[in-house]
Amino acid sequence: MSEFRRRLSAHAILTPQGLLRGGVLSFDETGTLTDIAEPGMAALDGCRDVEFFSGILLPGMVNAHCHLELSYLKGAVPRRSGFAGFADAIAVERHRCTPAERVEAAAYRDAKMYSEGISVVGDICNGSSTFGIKEKSPIRYHSFVEGFGLKSSDFSSVHGLAREASQRGLAASVTPHSTYSLQDAPFRELASTGGRLSVHFMESVQERDLFLRRGPLYERNRKAGVREDFLRYGSPAGRIVASVPPDTDILLVHGTFVVDEEISLLQSHFGSRASWVLCPRSNDYIEGAHPPTERLRKAGCRVAVGTDSLASNDSLSLVEELKAMPEVPLEERLRWATIEGARALGVDDRFGSFEPGKRPGAVLLGGVDWERMQLRASASAIRIL
Repeated sequence: MSEFRRRLSAHAILTPQGLLRGGVLSFDETGTLTDIAEPGMAALDGCRDVEFFSGILLPGMVNAHCHLELSYLKGAVPRRSGFAGFADAIAVERHRCTPAERVEAAAYRDAKMYSEGISVVGDICNGSSTFGIKEKSPIRYHSFVEGFGLKSSDFSSVHGLAREASQRGLAASVTPHSTYSLQDAPFRELASTGGRLSVHFMESVQERDLFLRRGPLYERNRKAGVREDFLRYGSPAGRIVASVPPDTDILLVHGTFVVDEEISLLQSHFGSRASWVLCPRSNDYIEGAHPPTERLRKAGCRVAVGTDSLASNDSLSLVEELKAMPEVPLEERLRWATIEGARALGVDDRFGSFEPGKRPGAVLLGGVDWERMQLRASASAIRIL
């Protein structure tokens, strides 16, 4: 048996030190990275048994926010329906497919994500329908079992789902859905279990308006006879800081309409335990909005990338998400989709970067405009290892 199972090279390799030209990655038969050599581009022709690819070699990517179980809703919700309209449409459409159809759609998307280079997924769960898929998948999932419902007080079923996932060998934790969908006691209870949280945050201006006792969410709750017991916190960010212990690892998902003061408040509270997960195509699909990339970069925040669900997206492709943020330097975006996502989900010891001893997978990103260092419209990723 040869010393290495595969030796890979490309026009560039994303390493922790930057984009490496003229490098060679060596993997053993288990897929473990054993060595990163730097013979240089001129010497590559003389290297034996090296597979050379056109593009950038990346470690397996991380989809930090997904709803795999909603894969059957592709195309079911109209674009630009607004935040409240989107929620109403989901409530209507989510009961129109059979359980078997839902599982089939999720299984297809799981396989497609893997083939397109995704190795880790932070996945929101409201049931156990995807657990069987995850048990068999080569993707490493962290299942965030979320609680929501302003009229609900008993969330024992949420804890039961998380226990079931753990018993089946799946990483899982319970989490509040958002700052607007749970009353005070259950939000605090779900947020204080010590597990990693994934909270939908400032996806709409309506979330801030609710705490100011105005806007569509506030009026919708009035019509439903719901009285929120958490508006005293003054804002979504204020509620999180007052309710979630600072030693909690938290993913703040979307952040589309966050302002500098809120970023500063949350960063001061959580420090490096906070990760901001951007889903630009979902934001555009629902409200024609764009994530606050420059605000977060200026504040020095950890940023990861997610696809959200197929109820608000056309695919679960991370490359398409990266194309939607051309204002951010390409190498930085690639880090968001790899090592920063792995750090957000607590798996950076195994995934997210090319470092000897890790088994990160290898993905080829093609369709790079090398002069502008941008992704062309035709850019795509395929799994190599």
